[in-house]
Parts: sequence; structure tokens; C-alpha cells
Amino acid sequence: MALLHTAGTDGVPALFEEMGRAVERATTLLRDLLAVWPEDEHGLGATLVDVEHDGDRITHDIIHGLNGGRAARAGLTPTDGYQLATALDDIIDAAEQTADMLGIYQVEAPMEQAGQLADVLLAAGGQVAGALCALRSGRDTGPYLVEINRLENEADRLSRDAIASLFVAGIDPMVVIRWKDIFESLESAADACEHVAHVLEGISIKRHH
Repeated sequence: MALLHTAGTDGVPALFEEMGRAVERATTLLRDLLAVWPEDEHGLGATLVDVEHDGDRITHDIIHGLNGGRAARAGLTPTDGYQLATALDDIIDAAEQTADMLGIYQVEAPMEQAGQLADVLLAAGGQVAGALCALRSGRDTGPYLVEINRLENEADRLSRDAIASLFVAGIDPMVVIRWKDIFESLESAADACEHVAHVLEGISIKRHH
């Protein structure tokens, strides 16, 4: 099911903007899934898998589009374009992996810290999408990148605190293992957002020199 794949005539820049929408969709679905887990009557987990597959297709189309001089017309080097595409795909992969863990580990109820991390990740996903719109239109991506970095720092703090909270007396060691993995997967998604910001910062520097 191609939920997002509707590439227009603008080639690579349009595909990057489309990938931004996929990131925003994936992080929204994960946040919503964590809010209702273990119930999922609307099939949020299955929809997130569809978005992950669609992200893979868009990433493939971007990489294919970087050939034949289209990257240069988009104001990107093939290396920059490849790094940006794969970093964006990493965000969606980490979001889908986190959702998958809920089922694999048979999580019975969400932890409050996971919801807080998911909220931060959703905010970062929105900033990523905004930065990609700015990239396509030639606007300054700087404010988006600053906010992505701030949100990643917040996610890092929340993840550390959440993992520390697991190591208190009386918590089942298996619960500790499961939630430590889930918290680290959420943090990985936030880290991937920061990686996108770093790649975009490098692109911006090259454009202005």
C-alpha cells in the first residue's frame, strides 16, 4: 500500500519533501500507538509498517534520481543526497522497530516515559519535515536544525532518566531488559533526526560558499 508515494515532476526535491511527510506520519503513528497500547483497534501498527515500506520505496527513488545529473539540478551532490535519504529512512526504520518491539516483547502497558519520548520524537519529525520543505523552496533551514538538535538533547535526557528509573528495587529483570531496548530504540529515532540535521547543515554550508 503506497500511502505517500506520489512523486511529482520536481524529481529529487519533491521526493525529499515526500520523505519528510513519511517521517512525520511514522512518528505520529508511533506516538498514537504508544498512547493506546496494548489496544490497536485502528491498526496503527500495521499502518506504520506500510509507511516504513513506502519510505523504502521513496528512498530507492531518491537514490535512483541522484544519477544522471538530477542531483546537481536539485542543488545536491550525489553523496549529500544519498546521506540525507538514508538518514531519513533511518528515522522511519527506528520508529517501526520500536512499534514492533511492543508486540515482540508482549508489553502489557506503556510506560509514561515512553510517551514523553514519543512526543519529543513527533516534534522532531515535524521539524525534519519543515526543514525539507525549506530545502526545496530555498529557504533557510537553520531554525529547523536548531530545534531538531534541542529536541534530540531532550530525548537523550528523557532516555537516560527512563533507563535509570528501571533499575529500582522490585522491577522484574525481564521488564528492565524489554523497556531498556524500547527506550534505546526511541532514542535511536531521535538520533537519526539529529543526523538529518547535520547532513542538512552541511548542504547549507556548501550552498553558501
